[in-house]
Amino acid sequence: MKSGNTGSNISEAEITNVSPHGIWLLVLGKEYFLPYDQYPWFRTAQVSEIFDLELLHGHHLHWDQLDVDIELKSLERPESYPLVYK
Repeated sequence: MKSGNTGSNISEAEITNVSPHGIWLLVLGKEYFLPYDQYPWFRTAQVSEIFDLELLHGHHLHWDQLDVDIELKSLERPESYPLVYK
């Protein structure tokens, strides 16, 4: 009996670090930093809530417990999205 291939990461989006300054996430092989001054709802969130991340439709980040949604394009090209999140 043979097992399937192992060792590949099936997660398309994951939190890689929660620091005193913000959170780091890896999405589709690219790393992003979300500082608390620009994404304040993560500052007071519980770590378990921050780690409850889903990538929907390949371009939409969703934190269900925090009711937070971020379009991946706004992280890739922040200059095109000048509004500050509050």
